[in-house]
Amino acid sequence: MSRIAIIPARGGSKRIPRKNLRPFHGKPIIAYSIDVARRSRLFDRIVVSTDDDEIADLAVSLGADVPFRRPDELANDFATTLAVIQHAINSVAEQGTKADYVCCLYATAPMLAAESLQEAAAQLEQRPDKSYVFSVTHFDFPVQRALKLGADGAVDALYPQYRDTRSQDLEPAFHDAGQFYIGRTAAWLRGDPIMSPCSLPYKLPRHRVQDIDTPDDWRRAELLYAALQQLGEIA
Repeated sequence: MSRIAIIPARGGSKRIPRKNLRPFHGKPIIAYSIDVARRSRLFDRIVVSTDDDEIADLAVSLGADVPFRRPDELANDFATTLAVIQHAINSVAEQGTKADYVCCLYATAPMLAAESLQEAAAQLEQRPDKSYVFSVTHFDFPVQRALKLGADGAVDALYPQYRDTRSQDLEPAFHDAGQFYIGRTAAWLRGDPIMSPCSLPYKLPRHRVQDIDTPDDWRRAELLYAALQQLGEIA
């Protein structure tokens, strides 16, 4: 059984310029993803998909492979993760590397543990009826109690039917943790939808999850990482 990890890391980033290269607790943030992929010992190859020479050079220096450059049409704000992964799978296959499983590992996942990748991979392998497993975490507030703002500035319940329901009686809701997606290669190439019943959830605690899209997100992630270090959860 063969597996490859693909780390999408384009050079452009509007809200956090050069995000994938930006130092996070002393080293470029992409280094954490390459390192966790290596420590998991799951992957025959760790491939970085990038359009950027500086990212490519850094990735190679950290032990990853950069066997192609991502084309411009897959390096803009509108390119989907699925299209980027399909391109990478086809590119390495043309060079002789084929895999049974492919993991899309985001470049901004510094709190991901190698054990999580190992457990998630095992979870998918035990379920041949499923296409993917990906990281999720629960919302920290019941989504059924969400509010909306009216045209006059007043608030109202987004789901009025749950206005008087006790929070402990509401069904828990989860969201994509934005760290990794492990899928069967055939599923990626078919374009099976990830956010669908063909996927399994790998649950992460909220304190190990932080989306990093804005400077505020980045600062919160740094604080979470420092706290986890202090608690001994991260080396």
